[in-house]
Amino acid sequence: MSAALLPKPQMRGLLARRMKFHLLGAFVVSVGCAALYKFGVAEPRKRAYADFYRNYDPMKDFEAMKAAGVLESAPAK
Repeated sequence: MSAALLPKPQMRGLLARRMKFHLLGAFVVSVGCAALYKFGVAEPRKRAYADFYRNYDPMKDFEAMKAAGVLESAPAK
C-alpha cells in the first residue's frame, strides 16, 4: 500500500534537465568571475600604468641609471 503513495522517479531526460541547470549556473559564475577580474584587477592596473607614464621622463630615468653606474654600455661621467 505504501508503494502506491510514492511517486515514480523520473529516469528519462534526467541528465539533460540537470545539464541545462548546471550549464546555466556555470555560465553565470564564469561571467561573474570575468567581470570581477576586469573591474577588480585589469582596470586598476591600466589606471596605474597610465598614471605612471603620464609623468614619466625616460631621459631623466636613463641619466639617473647612467649616473648610478647601472648601465655598462653608457659609462658614468
